[in-house]
Amino acid sequence: MSKSIKLLAAFGFVAAVSACAQQEEEFVVVEPAPISVEPVYTGKYK
Repeated sequence: MSKSIKLLAAFGFVAAVSACAQQEEEFVVVEPAPISVEPVYTGKYK
């Protein structure tokens, strides 16, 4: 085989392997909104 055919075959193989490679999923963490704290009962007239 000529060098150009071998080069094209190698490039095609690399392209096929990279296309079929398992891609990693992005893991996104969403922080929840802060929860407001209810007022604490401290006594009747404080």
